[in-house]
Amino acid sequence: MMDKLRITGGSPLHGEISISGAKNSALPILCASLLTADTLALSNVPHLNDTATMLRLLGQMGVHAERGEDGVVTLRADKVGKREAPYELVKTMRASILVLGPLVARFGEARVSLPGGCSIGQRPVDQHIKGLAALGAEISIEHGFVVARAKRLKGASVRTDMVTVTGTENLLMAAVLAEGRTVLENAAREPEVVDLAELLIKMGARIQGHGTDRIVIDGVDSLHGAEHRVISDRIEAGTFLCAVGAAGGDIVLRNTDAGILGATLDKLVEAGLTIETGPGWIRGAMSSRPRAVGFRTQEYPGFATDMQAQVMALNAVAEGTSVIEETIFENRYMHVQELRRMGADIGIEGHTATVRGVQRLSGATVMATDLRASASLVIAGLAAEGETLVDRIYHLDRGYDQMEVKLRALGANIQRVTGKEQP
Repeated sequence: MMDKLRITGGSPLHGEISISGAKNSALPILCASLLTADTLALSNVPHLNDTATMLRLLGQMGVHAERGEDGVVTLRADKVGKREAPYELVKTMRASILVLGPLVARFGEARVSLPGGCSIGQRPVDQHIKGLAALGAEISIEHGFVVARAKRLKGASVRTDMVTVTGTENLLMAAVLAEGRTVLENAAREPEVVDLAELLIKMGARIQGHGTDRIVIDGVDSLHGAEHRVISDRIEAGTFLCAVGAAGGDIVLRNTDAGILGATLDKLVEAGLTIETGPGWIRGAMSSRPRAVGFRTQEYPGFATDMQAQVMALNAVAEGTSVIEETIFENRYMHVQELRRMGADIGIEGHTATVRGVQRLSGATVMATDLRASASLVIAGLAAEGETLVDRIYHLDRGYDQMEVKLRALGANIQRVTGKEQP
């Protein structure tokens, strides 16, 4: 039986919590362990279904991984036998494609299953393939697998047709062991890409320009072990700030960095939140009804597509009308029909959503359809009158470390109900 979350809305949030390490940083960084036979010691790795899946995938290949206290994970890839990512793991987590670059770079071969469907739209792996081919890999598609082979990758200039975060990360990991210089043009600038590059530099890679759209990598013969702390999760921080924006209250987030929240913080201030920041903390307070804020999702440093659903939930109870344009993923409005069940007034036309704020939402039984959609339904439930039951929260567990425990610490009336306890 699947777990659900039962939320009784109407309680403002007060107190402080700690933000976990970034899922989107931890996943490529775990894959970077494949680039060396030495030990990698990683701290601030979040406890999530996705990180557990990635560790299982690496374990199947022969990477020795141990999880210690305080989110410390040590990995040693000195006995990698199987250079393959099977369909049953790739289908549950598309980030599995991130083993492709490091495997080809270090071992000269890789077999990674094609991911198949993704509920928030097509995330093409063709940019990964195009980039690796430019670095000299021979690529073929065999029985549903991307098969890549190369004696040794050779540096090249690679320009992806679109900005792709996992594509940039995969090519970055491939290029660090390639012969000569690689220039990645149209590279993703996300803080998570920068975090991966910083780890690779600690391992002995020669990288310049990370954080810009042009990354220059001078290949080295081998990398060594390192210690690294994963950056904090800016999407988790943004989600809790949206929650206090919708439900009201005054919260402090620890182990976080306002500098990487970018456009999210600007929009929340525009919505009426009082935001204060300092080294390693953010305070968010809300004493009135939020104001409607419009935005358009864009690659970093623009407004993150991963925050769209959460800010839409805030807009659902805001004063005024907002217009949201989703430019990154085509199916990213699947939470809209669920928010409507709670009384939200949202119209969709193509890639544009028009949200007319209502005085209040009413609790209902709703269903999570993807990771960020489930977070938006939790936010809506916190702001709604009465009881909300969010079903299929395994989506939530992929990217949020014990969200209901953290919300309870802030005074929210929220419980996880497992199969047997369901009403």
